[in-house]
Amino acid sequence: MLSKHIIAVARGRGVFRPQQLQNAARLLNSARVAQFHSTHLLQEETVKVPQMADSISEGTLKSWTKQVGDTVAADEEVASIETDKIDVSVTSPKSGTIVKLLANEEDTVTPGQDLFVLEPGEVSASSSPPPPKEETPAAPKEEAPKSKEPEAQPVKAASKPPPPAPKKESAPKETKESTPAPKPVTGSRNETRVKMNRMRLRIAERLKQSQNAAASLTTFNEIDMSALIEMRKKYKGAVLDEHGVKLGFMSFFARASALALKEIPAANASIEGEEIVYRDFVDLSVAVATPKGLVTPVVRNAEAMGLIEIEREIAALGAKARAGKLGLEDMAGGTFTISNGGVFGSLYGTPIINLPQAAVLGMHAINERPVALNGQVVIRPIMVVALTYDHRLLDGREAVTFLVKVKQYLEDPAKMLLAA
Repeated sequence: MLSKHIIAVARGRGVFRPQQLQNAARLLNSARVAQFHSTHLLQEETVKVPQMADSISEGTLKSWTKQVGDTVAADEEVASIETDKIDVSVTSPKSGTIVKLLANEEDTVTPGQDLFVLEPGEVSASSSPPPPKEETPAAPKEEAPKSKEPEAQPVKAASKPPPPAPKKESAPKETKESTPAPKPVTGSRNETRVKMNRMRLRIAERLKQSQNAAASLTTFNEIDMSALIEMRKKYKGAVLDEHGVKLGFMSFFARASALALKEIPAANASIEGEEIVYRDFVDLSVAVATPKGLVTPVVRNAEAMGLIEIEREIAALGAKARAGKLGLEDMAGGTFTISNGGVFGSLYGTPIINLPQAAVLGMHAINERPVALNGQVVIRPIMVVALTYDHRLLDGREAVTFLVKVKQYLEDPAKMLLAA
């Protein structure tokens, strides 16, 4: 429109000749096309590696979920970055098409680094790749007409019967039977080397740090689970119908631990420099096994929760952990840890302290055993529990007292309901 307007004004004033006017029009059109292309290029955006957390300075690009030419919607995942604590999902800031990938899988990336180039645009259903065409079955090939005449069979020449083979003289039998030589044992001797992921490296570092720093001791006790099993059996159906959660043993152990920590505050403390920090709240770390390693999401203010609330929170955190959706806020902090090796069949074990915490409670498998009760031998379901504690914070008397209180609460669950 602009070029036509200029040409019309110029023609009316007699400034240019017709040939000059046509040249001017072509120049204006070329400028307009160049302007369109430059605007088109300016639309491309470079998406950077997001900020992951103050304590995370780098990560490993584990996978691209989109490739060059793929269309993405706003907030759709494009890549996954593995850190030593969590997996970070990189999403597209807006709808568009992936133009270029600026990093390869297994590369180390840092926050703020250029990751991929996006050309914004509306994503429509038609932009998705067409479904594969169905292959039409090939027409059957016509078989060559068979000759009606029977095929001539080769005539076998009459052969004379072979002469009888001469009889072999039997070899003289050996007086001693020879024993066969033993066959060498063969088997696979292959080796497979797999690079440790960042989470496993971080776990190894923290466990070794705990082993070197804490003065760790472990005390054991046995819990008669009869009353707890009977209570769970009686109410688990009603709890599932009314609240939609499965009533497990972990909520009872969490509640018993929270009550015992109120009475033994040193087990809920930590060392910071030359000071001991005591807390009047319980942020309970629950160990959860995932394919990438052991994680410990935190149930906040467990001391103020009932059994149903604890069970619901543990179930939600466990589901997020197994799906790899835990955030840093789900695992930060924690004042006391419970680890349940019994789900894998462990009978005894000494759990390791999750620094800077003071102690960790280990649960194990339940087994029926003969025990002495009121002068008689009876069969009872017994669980061995272990408390590993940092002797710098807890003396033996406090650690043993704590574990005895947990035992008393679990062997008489009604006490947990009566406790404030």
